[in-house]
Amino acid sequence: MTFANGLVARERIVDTDDAARRLAWAVVGGRPTHHNASLQVFAEENGGSRIVWIADLLPNDLAGPIDDMMEQAMRAMKPTLEG
Repeated sequence: MTFANGLVARERIVDTDDAARRLAWAVVGGRPTHHNASLQVFAEENGGSRIVWIADLLPNDLAGPIDDMMEQAMRAMKPTLEG
């Protein structure tokens, strides 16, 4: 995965669950000593969808920068997913 700031993260797919519309992965190498994440799509009553993206990582001081990159990634994904 290449983020807008140029950071490249090597990711390993941990699990895909089509029925649950869920993807889980882990970052391999890099600054985090631990990183795993999941993204899941939930149906909304109005016919739309809600995406929940969760990331667990260490060390904790990376939380702010990683959160910023996740927010930028979601803003980039939104128009594609809505199209």
